[in-house]
Amino acid sequence: MAESAPSDAVPADPSIQRPPTATVGPSADDVGAGSPSNSPLDGLAGDGDRPLDLRPASLGAHAGRGLLMGGADIIPGVSGGTVALILGIYGRLVSAIGRVDTTLLDQARRRDARGLARRLDLSFTVPLGLGILAGVATLGTAMDTLLRDYHQYTLAAFFGLIAASAAFVGKMVPQWDAKTIAAAVVAAVATFQLVALHGLSNPPEAVWYFFVCGAIGICAMILPGISGAFLLLLLGQYATITGIIKRALKFDLTGQDVLRLAFFAGGCLVGLLGFARVLTWLLKNRPALTLAALTGL
Repeated sequence: MAESAPSDAVPADPSIQRPPTATVGPSADDVGAGSPSNSPLDGLAGDGDRPLDLRPASLGAHAGRGLLMGGADIIPGVSGGTVALILGIYGRLVSAIGRVDTTLLDQARRRDARGLARRLDLSFTVPLGLGILAGVATLGTAMDTLLRDYHQYTLAAFFGLIAASAAFVGKMVPQWDAKTIAAAVVAAVATFQLVALHGLSNPPEAVWYFFVCGAIGICAMILPGISGAFLLLLLGQYATITGIIKRALKFDLTGQDVLRLAFFAGGCLVGLLGFARVLTWLLKNRPALTLAALTGL
């Protein structure tokens, strides 16, 4: 019987640890579980405070994004929230607004200025807010002329912007199925009924009504797909608010203008802080249905 050839293999020593075999690409367990992405909603994932970034280039970039958002917010039919989505800052913005809570109040009582700044992400929200104000002021003075002298062209531009924003939000829906399609259809029908309404011809002149308009308008302004300016048109106060903005830029405000603007701003603040929490919960826990509904809006 032939003898077997001697083997050159060396028995494995269990005491020696060998490096793990390299793999190409993420494993199945890694996909969708903590892997980084470039989604505009990424900022909703974490509740941790953000470090301050005071580099001039970063501050200027945030101010420029705010300028685009403010310009969109003042246009009936266009949402600043959609612009924030397109720019990739929507999740970070809503998350920063939602951090106005008891933890923030505790930091304020302890006079923890750095903690307050980090929790509110002030190196992001302050330049963004200033940019939004600049955008509202800049375009707010032009909207009256555009709608009056170039009505058809302006409405055509609005239609194109709305169609493009709806398509963009629709692409963010993870998977279209019966539920998401139904949510989009219901939202579209509700929106159609809303835009078919006629604006109030004789809206209340009381200051409390400006507070209500501010609360409703700001909620729509941060929702992608819904125009806060258009809701102000329906509420009958769009021309009044833009008129106050024009007079403010000319330093020609009356006492009544200041009072109305103060109540409107107060309504914006209350509506923003309250609605941001609801929106954050929906986008965290029901992202597909929420985005589908926003597409229909």
